[in-house]
Amino acid sequence: MRVASLSSYDIRFPTSRELDGSDAMNPDPDYSAAYVVLRADDGSEGHGFTFTIGRGNEVCRAAVDALAPLIIGGDLSDLGGLSRRLTHDSQLRWLGPEKGVMHLATAAVINAAWDLVATAARKPLWAFLSDMPPDELVDLVDWRYLTDALTPGAARDLLVDAAPGRASRAEHIREVGYPAYTTSAGWLGYPDEKIRHLAHQAVADGFRQIKLKVGADQADDVRRFALARAAVGPGIRIAVDANQRWDVPAAIGWMTALAPYDPWWIEEPTSPDDILGHAAIRRALAKSGPDGGPIRVATGEHVANRVVFKQLLQADAIDFVQLDACRVAGVNENIAILLLAAAYGKPVCPHAGGVGLCEAVQHLSFFDYVAVSGRLDDRVIEYVDHLHEHFIDPVVIERGAYRAPSAPGFSTRMRPESLVRYAYPEGAAWS
Repeated sequence: MRVASLSSYDIRFPTSRELDGSDAMNPDPDYSAAYVVLRADDGSEGHGFTFTIGRGNEVCRAAVDALAPLIIGGDLSDLGGLSRRLTHDSQLRWLGPEKGVMHLATAAVINAAWDLVATAARKPLWAFLSDMPPDELVDLVDWRYLTDALTPGAARDLLVDAAPGRASRAEHIREVGYPAYTTSAGWLGYPDEKIRHLAHQAVADGFRQIKLKVGADQADDVRRFALARAAVGPGIRIAVDANQRWDVPAAIGWMTALAPYDPWWIEEPTSPDDILGHAAIRRALAKSGPDGGPIRVATGEHVANRVVFKQLLQADAIDFVQLDACRVAGVNENIAILLLAAAYGKPVCPHAGGVGLCEAVQHLSFFDYVAVSGRLDDRVIEYVDHLHEHFIDPVVIERGAYRAPSAPGFSTRMRPESLVRYAYPEGAAWS
């Protein structure tokens, strides 16, 4: 197949009206997508997107359009080569390199290409990837800047070692699903009674972990955490997320104040670029839990690329790798991050929740279990219960777990009527 055309869309949802998605750094998000449709010369389509929270989505769309000449007419038989062509373009790369708006746009285009190819193969993306031989998976990765931490040969050995159990793990994950946790109870703008009700409901629905947003006011956070802990009891994990709000000393002090309520992890405690800061926070909180154990450190949803993930792992700065399906350059770069995490023995607990992120990232976690890490211990995918109705193949959650997607493709296709209604600024939702 060759790419015949690329169409882009600015799609936004007015989530700020109900404070869905609100946190200490982003108090009024309008969940949005710079959305891409690739059409092949045989008439088939691939759909992808990158996630933003409102203003600036038009900038991502313009960056998508700037990439169009690099992919139109291109052959989709070598998606490793396609990824490198988009990220290595000498003039566009100057705008990063490999970070920022161009990288977000690249994610949208590459994700659309994978949706097209997996759909043509009549397989869900996770199964399509899981069926690929180790050598082909290794060839999808851009190994520049990584070989001091993981070589292609070592990555191939890791995949070869995991290959014998692929079929049994695929059968297992189809039967039981992939563990999830929910952030839906913990948005910063929610009143106490709503938090209490949603926390109770999460446990009733089978979730064994929830997450609270923190970082605006310490005393208020202590009160909200105590309320949530009382609502769910001692056996449920409660993670907290500061969304990059703090300097390093503030992060340590704030988490010390929350420690009596047994936080499972602190997510994005400081700048996502600060490797040494994350390492210092992790060391300081190593014995801060109520039983003398650690408060763990997680980050990744705003980590710009595989190189920063590499350094976080080399510095032993995090306990959980929180990759994002749309922040780095799509599927290919996320495969690199999964391989790095497996090599360093760190669980991957992806960021999701934003429009379409749950739909997309589930495929990466299912693939990781089947073909890369082969493990489920301490691994969960974030889940937020809004905006799924806009997708043709929405996520399915049962008893606190993601059910394995079975429809062909990447689950990234929005309903045509949603593309019309939420187009910005002309759609009816914005009139």
